[in-house]
Amino acid sequence: MAQLVLTVVGDDRVGLVQALAAAVSDAGGNWEQSELAELAGAFAGIVLVTVPDERVDELTTALHGLDGLMRVTAHSGAATAGAPTSTAPDAPTTLSFTVLGNDRPGIVRDVTAAIAEHALSIDGFRSRTLDAPMAGGTLFEASVSVSVPRGEDAEAITTALEALAGEIQVDLTVS
Repeated sequence: MAQLVLTVVGDDRVGLVQALAAAVSDAGGNWEQSELAELAGAFAGIVLVTVPDERVDELTTALHGLDGLMRVTAHSGAATAGAPTSTAPDAPTTLSFTVLGNDRPGIVRDVTAAIAEHALSIDGFRSRTLDAPMAGGTLFEASVSVSVPRGEDAEAITTALEALAGEIQVDLTVS
């Protein structure tokens, strides 16, 4: 079985996810994992699917023909054979944290720079802006998870993020 990571972007409309799922199923594929969202009238997502090796071309052709999607791109997934599992001694640990504060340009840049300075990989990054109910204005909120390789000091990134939170005046919660 081949693993494909599909990136999907288009104008939001009813039935996009169903059309995508039908194309995967019709090619004998299995929908493994996804992150899908509607943002300002656009639909965007990333989907991990498995499909029989001999049907990869069939699926990619079907994906390009989907009505209403501006772009669907299939990327070969990384091989998982021999990859460390979460119980393996050299498997990375996950550090999760949230950032909450008054919205302003540069928060994502600053947070991701702190992560990159420690050579960590971002596993998940979800963000949004929302109205501040009591104070007025707009809040920025992000939930982030990063992989910390075994033997690396998770405390160092936590300390750096806490220092950054003080500098840019946001609340940081590490879990």
